Amino acid sequence: MSTNFQGGLLPIGLSDLLPPDAEYETHITEALMNSFASYGYDRVKPPLIEFEEVLLGGSGEATEKQTFRIMDPVSQRMLGVRADMTMQIARIASTRLGDIKRPIRLSYAGQVLRVKGSDLRPKRQFAQIGAELIGSNSFRADAEIVLMTIDALENIGISDLSVDLCVPKLLSLICLDLKIDSSFELDNLKTFFNQKNLPAIEGLKKKLGSEAVEIFKLILNSSGSIETALPILKNIGSNGWAKKQIENLETVVTLLRKRAPNLKITIDPAESRGFEYHTGITFSFFSSGINGEIGRGGRYQAYNSEVTEDATGVSLFIDSIIQALPKPKRQKKILVSSSDSSKINNLRKEGWIVVEYFDDVSIKSEKNTIQSGCTHYWDGQNIIAVNI
Repeated sequence: MSTNFQGGLLPIGLSDLLPPDAEYETHITEALMNSFASYGYDRVKPPLIEFEEVLLGGSGEATEKQTFRIMDPVSQRMLGVRADMTMQIARIASTRLGDIKRPIRLSYAGQVLRVKGSDLRPKRQFAQIGAELIGSNSFRADAEIVLMTIDALENIGISDLSVDLCVPKLLSLICLDLKIDSSFELDNLKTFFNQKNLPAIEGLKKKLGSEAVEIFKLILNSSGSIETALPILKNIGSNGWAKKQIENLETVVTLLRKRAPNLKITIDPAESRGFEYHTGITFSFFSSGINGEIGRGGRYQAYNSEVTEDATGVSLFIDSIIQALPKPKRQKKILVSSSDSSKINNLRKEGWIVVEYFDDVSIKSEKNTIQSGCTHYWDGQNIIAVNI
């Protein structure tokens, strides 16, 4: 057996979270969960690993390529390590909580593991925090999720927030309305939209027809502020399912504007990356100065076995959120000789974090204090702050 392995080496995309960052992440997580709770969202805690066919069933199929698989030595069945928690919450709602009156509001926080990271999120394991509203097809549900998320993020100190609304099924619905066989070209079309590649879209004119390409160009040019984008979208000339989705989008925007008139809203109508299992309006949350989104969500179908329910929800990425926050303040810790037991007890009652120094002498050195990770020490008479 080789002995050349470096004991501190971790696989690509995995990392240790050290003090004080680990405690800060927990603090921010609980603050977000408390905000969700104030809106009536009850916390659930699904397992890290499930049977593969359950974890990847239904809409969970969208996470198949990102899911680690292992063999269960007990059941001899394949298990999957969750790459996303949304479908787990849907499973809990339809099975364990199937008899609860709808809509049901659930929240969660936990670690997810993915096969590969992305350019903006190279980590393969990270914390996911979210909430799901299951059992309502009301557009007020979509608005509630967006407004609750904005409220939760502002409560922890994130400012200059914006929400980007999308209709990931819009392209396929336009193809359906225009009776275009999109089975092959739709993937290319989505890629061109994600790349904002107008010449490539124009190059599809022979295959898709002039009418379709003109509509697609109009949609691509409608990305941007809600005030300018929505009127453009309303004139795309489709009278079928696509028009209905745009009307739905307008309804959600109206509800948001009523409750949050100053919220910055943008539209990227055909964005589809990361929304593979979503069926209606979706949204991404951004903060100025932070690359990439800090959360995303939207409407989907939650189903298990024969049960299908309308649902909408949001997932927040704690690593991105922490980037938007100031560095955590160092907590006040005091180093006290273990011989001063009465002083130790009193200081803890006063709210100090007390670290015991095991030598039975009074502490006179700042060096020992700093090495113990403390900000103060007790010299037997007074509390002394150290220069860090």
